[in-house]
Amino acid sequence: MRFDRCRKLFLDDFEKLQNAKILILGVGGVGGHALDCLYKSGLNNITIVDYDKYELTNQNRQIGSEAIGEYKVEHLKTIYPNIQTINQKIDLEFIENFDFNSYDIILDAIDDIKPKVELIKKYYKKLISTTGSAKRTDPFKIEYINIFKTYNDPFARKIRESLKKERFNKNFKVIFSSENPQCKDMGSFMGVTGTFGLMMCSIAVQKLRDNLK
Repeated sequence: MRFDRCRKLFLDDFEKLQNAKILILGVGGVGGHALDCLYKSGLNNITIVDYDKYELTNQNRQIGSEAIGEYKVEHLKTIYPNIQTINQKIDLEFIENFDFNSYDIILDAIDDIKPKVELIKKYYKKLISTTGSAKRTDPFKIEYINIFKTYNDPFARKIRESLKKERFNKNFKVIFSSENPQCKDMGSFMGVTGTFGLMMCSIAVQKLRDNLK
């Protein structure tokens, strides 16, 4: 049976996890691995949002990236047939107009500061966000901590500064690497980006199980 080992682990929570409604924003090197982990764990009531097409440079880290030139959401639908897809740019207009309230949990793997900050402000109670996963090689430096305690990450610093300007002071945790960036250009290593995505999946399952109690 496909999910037999997940059932043995999650016990009575498994059926409820299958019914959880999940939204993943961004399905690149991080979000794609979160999707794969959740789907293979039996959580298939999943909607993914992205507007990018696969490029050759994605092939070192992204699931489905052999389909160069295809829209990510469309190709991922062929790999994970039960998911719902939205091919759309995740900008401030999208955040303002989309109905997030119908989802039990939201996974934010986007890399645009303004929509990310707006998501945190509005939906922090059911949001799992990542900071910078590029330019790093050591998965043992990855943590899940308060955004205001992050360091060594220029991307996280911009998020912190924007949240402070918006007077946001909640204890909001993010997936974060304390490792100093190892290069100036956008180098990336699947051992880190994939670990970010798997952590997103694990935290999502834990949060959903806690909410079920």
